[in-house]
Formats: sequence, structure tokens, C-alpha cells
Amino acid sequence: MKQRKCQGCKQTKDADLMYKITREHISGKIFLNPNSKILGRSAYVCKNKDCIKQMLKKKALRNALKTSELSEIEQELFKYCY
Repeated sequence: MKQRKCQGCKQTKDADLMYKITREHISGKIFLNPNSKILGRSAYVCKNKDCIKQMLKKKALRNALKTSELSEIEQELFKYCY
């Protein structure tokens, strides 16, 4: 199994147990990427509310994807948490 680091809790876990969020290489758009078909810079977060909250609080996703615009994805993840 592929091991990836969660941007929330910073623990290494199986990639299948996490959400993959990708900034597409060509367009720069950001997607939830469950089947890994979109190529680009990616970050992973555990599928639990605490990790997502922690990641959003620290702005870790913005740093990992090297972008400043994540409002749509952050709002989508924020809705999941609350």
C-alpha cells in the first residue's frame, strides 16, 4: 500500500484511507481526487473531522499545494466538518 502523510495530524497512513486533494498541473484548479486520475501537486488528509479541522486551521493545505486560493475546496471540507 502507498503510505502518505496527513496534512492534519502529520501521521503516515495508507493512502486509501485518506482524501487526496490535487492542484492540476496545467490549469491550476483544485479538485478532490479520489481515483488519482488528475495529475499535479497533491496533498492528503485523513477521512475524519478532527484532521480536516486541524488542516484548515493551520492552512496546511495551502502550503502543501503552494497556492493561496482554496476557498471552494476549503468550504466543501468545512461543510463536512460541521
